[in-house]
Amino acid sequence: MGKSSLATQLDVTSGALHHGMPYLAMGAGRPLVFLRWFTPDHANPHGWMRESELKMLAPLGRHFRVYAVNRAPGMAEGTTMADIAAEHADALRAEFGEPVDVLGVSSGGSVALQLAADHPSVVRRLIIASSGYRLDPLAKESQIRYGEAAFAGRRALHLMASTTVSSPLLARVAGAAMWLIDPLARPKNPADTLAFLRAEDAFDLTDRLGEIAAPTLVIGGARDAGYSTENFRYTADGIPNSRLLIYQGTSHMGVPKHPRFATDVTEFLTADSPLAR
Repeated sequence: MGKSSLATQLDVTSGALHHGMPYLAMGAGRPLVFLRWFTPDHANPHGWMRESELKMLAPLGRHFRVYAVNRAPGMAEGTTMADIAAEHADALRAEFGEPVDVLGVSSGGSVALQLAADHPSVVRRLIIASSGYRLDPLAKESQIRYGEAAFAGRRALHLMASTTVSSPLLARVAGAAMWLIDPLARPKNPADTLAFLRAEDAFDLTDRLGEIAAPTLVIGGARDAGYSTENFRYTADGIPNSRLLIYQGTSHMGVPKHPRFATDVTEFLTADSPLAR
């Protein structure tokens, strides 16, 4: 267990699911599996990244036993999103033995959508936040450029700046800061990182959203620089039993920090009729 005060308050435990998928768990109640956003390493976060994740999940931990799960480390070259979803399905079946609620944010949303389409018996209810049926062009370009630069041993973090903030001026400022801190945030296994980014680059559920049977809540930010509102809307419209929420004035990573986020997720997961407006 980490030494942070927040981790102590939440009684956070750590472990690994089947296939070596690392997780942090907190709270009590019905399981809620949070599939993490993009991370340089397929590991549990440390330091300020851990604190930020725990702060975001703490309100959900009051109602659910939350499992924050990352992809399995050592991802092979040529791995597809379907392969990743299959590993998650194996792990969730082995751990829980019944369908569970799944919350996927950003890249975790890509995994969650593929999981729900390919393995419907694993997912009870689904929440997709700051994510959609495929990457928008800007996100595709910046992620692959980042992965290839990191794999080549070059500074890479600044290449993600354009998807972090919607303002071009602020993106330049953020890019300069990210260039400076890059040595502190480089992947320990850049081949692993690149393998996942290539899998997400090819991810596209355009023709398969109708196969998702789980009741689904899609939440997006109107100022998301990486995903368009049209992407969120197409995703929600394509899933038979779905609802869309757009947080106005909210950025990509502002969605899970939004004051309504934990309440909206909790109400959706606990309602007898989850899609009632």
